[in-house]
Amino acid sequence: MSFGLAFSVAFAVSGLQAWGQGSPQLTETIRKLDAASAKFQSAEADLHRDIYERVVRETTTQVGSVYFIRKGAATQMGLKILPPYARVVEYKDGKVKLYDPGANHLQVIAAAENQAKFETFFTLGFGGSGQDLLKAWTVDDQGSESLTDGKPVKVEKLVLVPKDPSVKGTFTQVTLWMDLERGVALKQEFIAPSGDKQTATYLNIKYNRPVDLKVYEIKCKGSCS
Repeated sequence: MSFGLAFSVAFAVSGLQAWGQGSPQLTETIRKLDAASAKFQSAEADLHRDIYERVVRETTTQVGSVYFIRKGAATQMGLKILPPYARVVEYKDGKVKLYDPGANHLQVIAAAENQAKFETFFTLGFGGSGQDLLKAWTVDDQGSESLTDGKPVKVEKLVLVPKDPSVKGTFTQVTLWMDLERGVALKQEFIAPSGDKQTATYLNIKYNRPVDLKVYEIKCKGSCS
């Protein structure tokens, strides 16, 4: 599975004082994420994604949009990447659908056996609770920074190391820049064991507003292969 596809299935400033797991700072961050998660209903954002491949030392840039909707305890997610790297991804009702419009190819993956793992990735940075974050990751709270989403937004920089060995085979480290008030990420960085790196920036975030799902519909041309 390619690094970019793994991100779709799964999706700075240094020198700050680091706060380890169990620190007062992290405890407060987790409390705020729990509170934000209880209020989270949906988020939609424009996406800018840079994929760095270490072997060839090249970076590919993708743009598109993404949404997350909370339905009870479950999260529904959709991702649309624009040409020339067009892709549509849907996570809904325990299934992941990956559509390549150029090849008119649709891949469907049943998530039942790995439901918890899929939820870990698909709620990562968007509506997930702080307690769920601690269950799946070792969290290092590296303090506050400022990013922009139309206006300056205070974010908390969280460095995550997966506890599940199978997840470490895909990502050795994930860094989130979280808006703790809304429970949404303005930026994510995923690092693979190979040294490949993927950086996603989220802009124009629409929080707890209706999402036009037609934008994210998978439309096969005739019959998908």
